[in-house]
Amino acid sequence: QVRLVESGGGLVQAGGSLRLSCAASGSIFGISAMRWYRQGPGKERELVATITAGGTTNYADFVKGRFTISRDNGKNTVYLQMNSLKPEDTAVYYCNADVRISMVLMKEFNYWGQGTQVTVSS
Repeated sequence: QVRLVESGGGLVQAGGSLRLSCAASGSIFGISAMRWYRQGPGKERELVATITAGGTTNYADFVKGRFTISRDNGKNTVYLQMNSLKPEDTAVYYCNADVRISMVLMKEFNYWGQGTQVTVSS
């Protein structure tokens, strides 16, 4: 069983910063891609940023230049540094990861965290 636990959400004023963390634990042989998604009030869940095991990153246009995704492979943890926050960034932020659970089993499984609320006041 693999568990993803996010932390770091909260209430911040527009223009402020927050740093989200997501730690993976459990039966983990390796993690390839790790991602952050978000779901705002009344909106569909959307991809925010992706980072590969090698550190290649990709961002949604609406966060480019403001958010930075990073990871610590030794700690099975992914981070999202969010700067210049806007009210429209208000959402529940979810961690997502592709995990290989066994040296023998080549297949990867996709896991989600429970989400952490980020609220940006104007």
